[in-house]
Amino acid sequence: MSEAGFILDPRLAADTCPVASLSLCDVLLMNDARYPWLILVPRRTGLVEVSDLGSHEQTLLWQEVGRAGAALRAVAPFDKLNLGALGNIVRQLHVHVVGRRDGDAAWPGPVWGNGSAMAYASAQREQLIAALQGALAN
Repeated sequence: MSEAGFILDPRLAADTCPVASLSLCDVLLMNDARYPWLILVPRRTGLVEVSDLGSHEQTLLWQEVGRAGAALRAVAPFDKLNLGALGNIVRQLHVHVVGRRDGDAAWPGPVWGNGSAMAYASAQREQLIAALQGALAN
């Protein structure tokens, strides 16, 4: 159900790994092992704000965000789920789904701009992606 001409923002592509494609969104894993962190990007061109989606697609977006949060919790338990659609640096509409643990590297502040990302080891990343794919398939 991809829109013709959809291209993922190069900054998102550089910082993430593909996990799955849902009805509306591509699900990406942020390559930062400090936090269980997914990013959902609706496959539509020219979107900046959630309000740029029609009402049906807004509902679908939040359903997919909930599904991604549940999958993340199933494979990487955490204390609090943070959601964000900031777009101050990457304007392409995307939603962050971040699992937070009491005492994590940025706790209790935001994950953005806190230290440097620590990339997953290849085997750890592939194992997490496989687990997430399984959880999202349920």
